[in-house]
Formats: sequence, structure tokens, C-alpha cells
Amino acid sequence: MKFTARLMDIDKNGVLMHRSDARTVGVLEGDRVRLLNVVLGESATAIVDTTTTMLEKGCVGIFHRTNARLQLKDGTGVEVREAERLASLDLIRKKLDGARLSKDEVLAIVKDTVDDNLSSMEMATYIAASYIHGMDMDEVEHLTRAMVDTGERIQFVTHPIVDKHSIGGVPGNKITLIVVPVIAAAGLRIPKTSSRAITGAGGTADLMEVLAPVEFSAGEVKRMTEKVGGVIVWGGATNIAPADDKFIMVEYPFRIDARGQMLASVMAKKFAVGADVVVIDIPVGRNTKVIDVQEGRKLARQFMELGERLGIRVECALTYGESLVGHAIGPNLEVQEALQVLEGAGKPTSLLQKSMAIAGIALEMSGKAAQGQGYSVAEEILRSGKALEKLRQIIEIQGGNPRITSAEVTPGQHRFVVNAPLSGYVVDLNNRALITIARAAGAPHDRGAGIYIHAKKGSRVNQGEPIFTIYADRNWRLQNAVEVGRQLMPVLVEGMLLDRVPSTHWV
Repeated sequence: MKFTARLMDIDKNGVLMHRSDARTVGVLEGDRVRLLNVVLGESATAIVDTTTTMLEKGCVGIFHRTNARLQLKDGTGVEVREAERLASLDLIRKKLDGARLSKDEVLAIVKDTVDDNLSSMEMATYIAASYIHGMDMDEVEHLTRAMVDTGERIQFVTHPIVDKHSIGGVPGNKITLIVVPVIAAAGLRIPKTSSRAITGAGGTADLMEVLAPVEFSAGEVKRMTEKVGGVIVWGGATNIAPADDKFIMVEYPFRIDARGQMLASVMAKKFAVGADVVVIDIPVGRNTKVIDVQEGRKLARQFMELGERLGIRVECALTYGESLVGHAIGPNLEVQEALQVLEGAGKPTSLLQKSMAIAGIALEMSGKAAQGQGYSVAEEILRSGKALEKLRQIIEIQGGNPRITSAEVTPGQHRFVVNAPLSGYVVDLNNRALITIARAAGAPHDRGAGIYIHAKKGSRVNQGEPIFTIYADRNWRLQNAVEVGRQLMPVLVEGMLLDRVPSTHWV
């Protein structure tokens, strides 16, 4: 049937049809139609939404991504027909039934995901099926390769190419800002693609954006890495493993982190940038993704096996995840803390030690340090100022100010100090609650928002001394964060005397 096109500024693949027109074509909401630009001979498949008020009969609303293929002009004619059923839907149903998918079947699902042929509901069904039934290592490998094959890849002439990744779950984990320049200063190449925060208060890309732009093409990432040795960029702008970013957005509302999906997600990005050596940081502890060392070792073996299948050497570091890394949570606060370490500060110890440990493993794996000497080699690079100079080069090539100092990166102007209600020891810090408060204050969108922890777990505090400070760029957000903090009570302070049991009186 022929309709009149109405262009709609909606950034998805789809069309809007009058409900009676949809019935005439033979489709319902959620079905697909095939559209044809007769003049140019271009066609596209789109998912149908319906209305009875927003469009008159005989018109079809063409969404932005759909029209990117059709190249229609507003008011021109377009042919609309019922589309054939996607084969991917039957494959997703197969996964729902608990079956294993072949290489070609996984590729078909991923390709339809990248081409925007699957709706969010259909992608969510695939994610849920994989979460419920799991994936064996063959399926994980198939998914990893499919995500790489449907996006851009970077190939370097000089090797080894180094990369690192943290599976997350711990607030304040800004070690990438230190590890990357240390590794690059050692003469290695590390094209670090990072994510923005989804549930946290600041992803690595959010932190780096405080210092420089982070959105670059794959070609630009290669050029910059070859010139200065490393970059810290947002992976979502590179078109590297693009299906991964789409899956992550579907997982977000459900807080799903299926093991097989996570393995493929991490390793696809590493495989696509040509990494030879990868260090995986696996934080272990309560309120993290991995609750104990035994589970951490199991996950490490899976990462290493997948690495072997892809031709990547992988080592994993099980790290302490019971407390935040350093003292700061939120973009500006974390960047300030990382810059202070690069500028020569010996504290915070947890940030310094974790950064040197991860960098040291990478240096040993790549032959820049002898076995067991990686930590000291990384520490020497840091103390010499070479890492700071390398970060400045990275900032400059990404378009930032290379002369920026930690003193120039400041938290939000609105603040609220939470003091100790009594003298004693900080016996518990709830990481998830701290992240929730930081997000309520505006992080990561408001760069100055966040929390600074003055007294970490095990610290002695006197009544009235500050435990943590909440920062915000806007006062109303600060008030909101303070109220959330009162509800969650993320820090527990108790004296050493927890209780007194009456003594037994001997006669």
C-alpha cells in the first residue's frame, strides 16, 4: 500500500501508523513492515507503533534511524508492506527453551541487534533467556566473535598491545587514570576503551571527560594510540562491538549481569582493539559482583579460557572489594584524587597500591618487567613523573588541557558534612548506599557531585569529627542526597565495647 511519509525526530528504528491503516496492511503494534522508497529504490524493515490521534489515515510516521536508510522527504510517497518474520525471533525462542545456539545462530541475533531489527523487548528476551539458562563456553565464544565481526576493528603493526578491565562493583575505582599512563610510559601501547556509568557514580569515560573529550572513531583511536602510546576513550562512540552497548542498555533496568554476557562483553572489546595482553581486575567482597575468592577464581578461569580461544593472554587479579578505592566517589573528586597520585602524593594508599599492582602485572606479562618486579617497576615510573607526563600527552591529543593540575579540579560548591554521632570505629561502609547517595547528588552527570569519605572502615573517629562530605553542583540535589543518606545510613560507627555480658558470681 502507498502512504504519505511524515518524518519524525525519534531516534530509533520504527514507524508510527494509524491503527486502522496497520490493520489494513495486516500488522499489529510490535510487528514489522517493509518500506520502499520507490524513487531511490531503497528499502528498510521497521517495527510498528500505532496511534489513533497523532497521525491521520493514509500517513505513516518514519522514525529517524529508519529514514537514514530510506532517504525520504517529508510528504513524499512510500510503499508499506507486511514484512516477513525475522529468523532471529525463532532463535531467541530456542534459547528460551534452554537449547544451545550455534555460531551462525548467535551471529544472526547479534547482526539483527546491530541493524536495529530487534525491539528492546526482543533483545531483553534474549538477555533473559541467556541469564536463566546460561551459556557454555562455545556460546560465549560465538557471542564474543559475533559482537566483534559486526563492528569495527583496530589492527596495529607494532605489538604487544596491552589492555585492562575491571568488572566493576566497587565505587571510586579510578585506577585506569593511573594504570594507562604508567603502561604507556613504559613504551607499550594501550588503546583503552571505557564505559560510562550505568549504575555507578562515575564510569571511566565520565572521569576522563573531566580532562578531555572521549568520543572518537576507531580510526582516531588507532592514530592517537600510535602517536602517544595510549588513550582513554568512550567505547560507545567507536563502533567497536556495537551490539554490546545495546545489550547493556537493555540489561540496565533489570540490573542483570549474566556471566556469559559479561565475559563476551569484556573480551569482545579487547579482541576488537587487537589486544595481546589483558589484565582483568575482579573485586571480591560483599556488595560486589563476586562475593568470595572461590567464585573469583572460577570467573578468572573462564576469562583465561576465553582468552585462549581468542588468542589473547589473560591474567586476573582478585582485589579487595569490601571498601571503595581511595576516598572519592564522583567525577571531579575521583579525577582530583588520581591526579594527586600522579603528581606525587603517597596517598590514598588503596588507590596507589591497586594501581601499581594492576600496572605491574601488565608490565610483567608484556616483558617490561621481570617476574615479581612489576610493582616496583610501575612504582618507579610513577615516582619519576613519566606517568604524569604521559597522561598530559594523552589529554592533549584527545583535545584537553595538558597543563591541568589536581588543584584546578574541584568538587561542587554545595556541600553537607556528616559527622560521627559518637566516638568509636567505622565498622561498616555500604558501597551500594554510597553510590546511591552520590547519584542522588547528581553524579555522574553533574561532575562536581559526589562523596568524599574522610574515615574509611577501621578508622578511629571522635564524636563530631567528619565521616564523609556530600558535594553537589545544585543545592536542590544536595538536599535530595542528604535525605537519601538519612534513609540509607551508609556508615556505621561503634565503640570497641559492643555489649557487656553480666559476669557469673562464684559462691
